[in-house]
Amino acid sequence: MARLGSWIEPHPEGIYVRPADAWIDPAQPKPRALVTHGHADHARGGHGEVWATPETLAIMDCRYGPQNGRPMAYGESLKLRDVTASFVPAGHVLGSAQIVLEHQSERIVISGDYKRRPDPTCAPFQPVPCDIFITEATFGLPVFRHPATGEEVDRLLQRLHDNPDRCILVGAYALGKAQRLIMELRGRGHRDPIYIHGALQRLCDLYAQFGVELGELRPATDASKDELKGRIVLAPPGALNDRWSRRLPDPITAMASGWMRVRQRARQRLVEMPLIVSDHADWDELTRTIGEVAPKEVWITHGREEALKHWCMTRQIKARELNLVGYEDEDD
Repeated sequence: MARLGSWIEPHPEGIYVRPADAWIDPAQPKPRALVTHGHADHARGGHGEVWATPETLAIMDCRYGPQNGRPMAYGESLKLRDVTASFVPAGHVLGSAQIVLEHQSERIVISGDYKRRPDPTCAPFQPVPCDIFITEATFGLPVFRHPATGEEVDRLLQRLHDNPDRCILVGAYALGKAQRLIMELRGRGHRDPIYIHGALQRLCDLYAQFGVELGELRPATDASKDELKGRIVLAPPGALNDRWSRRLPDPITAMASGWMRVRQRARQRLVEMPLIVSDHADWDELTRTIGEVAPKEVWITHGREEALKHWCMTRQIKARELNLVGYEDEDD
């Protein structure tokens, strides 16, 4: 009797679905690829054909140029030879999806990256019962328990209120984190213009094209120091301490990331105000999700694999590490 999931093959550059002759999130160009979401450690250009949600394909077009894309709506099914594939929401960023594969009476869910917190910029995670659940473990340690997002945003707004002659410069990843933070600020009643680094503009425009109303955004480069006093400025994490930031009026440097739970990471980046806002599931959400989908086996793609593997084994769930290459947190 064949072992469970024998028809998919983990390789360093991605997961190969043999009976479909297709790859999941391959790190190298392949003839046929299914892509979970638009972050660069999962979505690469140059594939012969690529299946993804319309939003992910638009993100890939924006980053890599035109793709030979095959758009897949959430819940839509695709037959690839003897394998049925469908895409369901992952709650990570705009267009992010879990890929559900069904073959020989087995169901395998490849979650990609995911989170369980509400996010006004993307569809919420949908648990899918399965035989094998392939999960990330970016924050797969019990120390990682993210605080409520609203509390972190309130801290940011209070700091802004207390320092009217300064601005707050927030490092936020260009795809997903920046747009989510903007929407969280709007949801807490912040209606002022938000200033952004030029590197964020294209993706903010793309989100707006898909109906995510971000409010008034202005280019920070064009603003004077006086105009930026008492304002929030968003930039890629790499811009926090470079020459670009010197134009700002005595900025309070912040960063929005799940890694801000680790004080050493905040100190290394010279972050004055760590904001623990993550687009990945924390420890409690990882373990809760495994309980909800009730798999016979858990395969762990990247992150803190050993702790999550141990948690599974103590609950009589078979678990293994896949050791894929090229998957990174991208500043979360």
